[in-house]
Amino acid sequence: MMKKIWTSYLHASLILKISIALVLGVLAGFVLGEQAIVLAPLGDLLLRLLTFLIIPLILFTLIVGVNQTNITNLGRMGSKVFIYYTLSSAVAIVVGLFVASIFHPGTGMKLTGNETFDVPENPGIVNVLLNIVPSNIITAFTEMNLLGIIFTALVFGIAISAMRSSESHGVLGDSLLQTVTALNEASLVILKAILQYVPIGIFAIMAKTVGSQGIDTLISLGGMIGVFYIALIVQIFLYSILLLLFKINPGHFFKHARTPMITAFVTQSSTGTLPLTLTAAKNMGISKSLYGFSLPLGSTINMDGAAIRIAVSAVFAANIVGTPLSVADMLMVVLIGTLASIGTAGVPGAGIVMIATVFVQLGLPMEAVALLTAIDALVGMGATALNVTGDLVGTRLIDQHEKKRGLDKA
Repeated sequence: MMKKIWTSYLHASLILKISIALVLGVLAGFVLGEQAIVLAPLGDLLLRLLTFLIIPLILFTLIVGVNQTNITNLGRMGSKVFIYYTLSSAVAIVVGLFVASIFHPGTGMKLTGNETFDVPENPGIVNVLLNIVPSNIITAFTEMNLLGIIFTALVFGIAISAMRSSESHGVLGDSLLQTVTALNEASLVILKAILQYVPIGIFAIMAKTVGSQGIDTLISLGGMIGVFYIALIVQIFLYSILLLLFKINPGHFFKHARTPMITAFVTQSSTGTLPLTLTAAKNMGISKSLYGFSLPLGSTINMDGAAIRIAVSAVFAANIVGTPLSVADMLMVVLIGTLASIGTAGVPGAGIVMIATVFVQLGLPMEAVALLTAIDALVGMGATALNVTGDLVGTRLIDQHEKKRGLDKA
């Protein structure tokens, strides 16, 4: 009997298992309340399993991808990726400001004066750029410095490519590439096994999140949460329009993107979801040489969901203190928010750092940031899901443009 149940579980579609786990997790959270914390280890295990595969997937996928294209194409795609990520973050902030300006979240609320919040240190863009070149390869891996890992993979990928085209090292270069390709396939086999545990981990994380947040928090700051999610929907609508303009079927896209989207929603970690995001890109037929670096890079610097969160939070705080943002203030939010999103890592809680950075520049009260931490998990879930969606949309659009360019040349 147990064997039959297990076999049925293995053969059921992943999205069905995740959807059921999501619903059961919400119900368990409401029923168990704060007692749902006992399920936390199951959720932590999922995050550890996914994080465990990040380095080999990025390293091997990117090395193999570099050797499937030439350096000129790689440089061209890289510039497109960076431009898209910068513009999409700016557009997301504009969307957030637009929606928040219509619904006015925070109007009528007052700060009690009891809220306290220590502003975390923002690493800043300069440090982020410097971290692209790690001073120690081992440290880059142990500290999960994604930019450093991407740089390392690119350097070794280019080196292997050069060896393969060399008369003296051609055989050795081919052997190295064959080994890396085999390691990449081994990583994918491990990932397939981990995917069977994903629904269990999602159930546990969802139960813990709902149980710890509770209905009281949802009601007290429901207006802010509602406006934020409306802005997310508007952004997804814009994504769909972009996909259509590039002659990409949005239904086909979201069919493959939904698993990493839901996982990112529950785990609140675009970095932790990276193995699933890479798999989704592969299933969409996107070039490995593109998604091998665009998705890891996007999980670090492309924060569309977090950008919307910054905009809505700024309007929320301004309305609380009774001084709505001027047009100049909004332009400042777009500029600072875009720069802050580039300099913040894709991990749980990073959104608060970005919000604090913008609030300091605009002179908004830090007490409002403390108030927003109460809904950090509820807002962070949607923001992370959109972050991952934005990464995949940008990668898919650039891939479509590259393929069209190739056909035109032919």
